[in-house]
Amino acid sequence: MSRGFFSRLLVRLLEHNGFTVTKEKGSIRYYGKPGVERLVRIDFHGSREVPTGTCHAILRAAGLKHREG
Repeated sequence: MSRGFFSRLLVRLLEHNGFTVTKEKGSIRYYGKPGVERLVRIDFHGSREVPTGTCHAILRAAGLKHREG
């Protein structure tokens, strides 16, 4: 069974794929990228693990493929 990511790892993954912070309000960050219509929302809590389903939803919204293994 796969586990989720930590917030900071998701942020690193998004930034590596060309996303930048477009809006920030408290601990909630919105990431955007030219060519992607929707903003990707991440509740940034650094060392707290993001649940697996939420992680998959974030990756799907960003248009990134989830790899098993």
